[in-house]
Amino acid sequence: MLETLNPQPQDKILQLIAMFRDDPRTDKIDLGVGVYKDATGLTPVMRAVKAAEKKLWEVEKTKTYTGLAGEPAFNAAMVTMILGHGYADRAASVATPGGTGAIRQALELIRMAAPGATVWLSNPTWPNHPSIIKYLKMPLAEYRYFDAAAGGIDFAGLMADLANVKAGDAVMLHGCCHNPTGANLDAGQWDQVATLLADKGAIPFIDLAYQGFGDGLDEDAAATRTIAARFPEVLIAASCSKNFGIYRERTGVLIALTSPDRKATVQGNLAFLNRQNYSFPPDHGARLVTMILEDAALTADWKAELEEVRQNMLTLRQSLADELRRATNSDRFDFVAHHRGMFSRLGLTEAQVETLRRDHGIYMVSDSRINIAGLNARTVPVLAAAIAQVL
Repeated sequence: MLETLNPQPQDKILQLIAMFRDDPRTDKIDLGVGVYKDATGLTPVMRAVKAAEKKLWEVEKTKTYTGLAGEPAFNAAMVTMILGHGYADRAASVATPGGTGAIRQALELIRMAAPGATVWLSNPTWPNHPSIIKYLKMPLAEYRYFDAAAGGIDFAGLMADLANVKAGDAVMLHGCCHNPTGANLDAGQWDQVATLLADKGAIPFIDLAYQGFGDGLDEDAAATRTIAARFPEVLIAASCSKNFGIYRERTGVLIALTSPDRKATVQGNLAFLNRQNYSFPPDHGARLVTMILEDAALTADWKAELEEVRQNMLTLRQSLADELRRATNSDRFDFVAHHRGMFSRLGLTEAQVETLRRDHGIYMVSDSRINIAGLNARTVPVLAAAIAQVL
């Protein structure tokens, strides 16, 4: 049987990680992998997480399974953090193995509820989005999103493409900190998108992986809350990997907003899908998140550290934009300072990206997406000077 299997294409980011690891140069710079790093290059464990882990070690009495949907307290805390209060009667939810697990379960739910529905993705988007959709053999379409020349949103193209959405289609939207571009819709643009999708009868499907990394915890949820208030049905896949720094704990949640009379049925279907895919979701990270969000002191410390992380990325963005302006004697890269989250796409060619890797030991994804958090005060001018050389 296994002799019939064909080699699968390598994940470009994982391949880049391996190349970086094998590079013997001591001055190499990793801007590829999508994790937050401090000035020393470490992805730290947040203070509130360490405190919650210590407390959990002291009070935990069992390692038995949690429920199929995860612990209700975690699901409720995440719904409140993302949407605020007032959604208890509409929000069906399940804990998932990370944000990726939430996306997979959401797509499974779409396929089960509406097998012919097309899933619309921004172009570009996170590569796992189309990969999973194609694996599930679901109809897929794209809408224009990024104007590489301007380093911003191609809003006219976006609206023109979304005008082709059919009733019942699912449209994936990045709630904040768009991956891979870092370019976000403003409030007015969100309002226009919401109006168009509502008129079309589409289902918004929001990927919220970076809440707290852009403009603030509540600010980054504003677009999602706008959509939630205006649509009878919304799917939200959220991750705790970045804002709680618990990447390896694989902690996520899928929220399906529906009418109160349908909530129990939707909840049962979400639990059914969990049973088919992995039965009981992992609990350690979810329990830490719950403990943090239910303890006022831990919540305050977590929010303070998350704000430090956010401000550090904003500082790095402005520094890089300034250094690039000096190094290139142009405003070509000023957009970097206006983007949000960990990522920006610089608009370099694949050949230029390869030259940066080969000649300068600077690693980024081939489409020139960089992880801003992979930089520090020392490496910002190094990167700017290298980019100026390859232009």
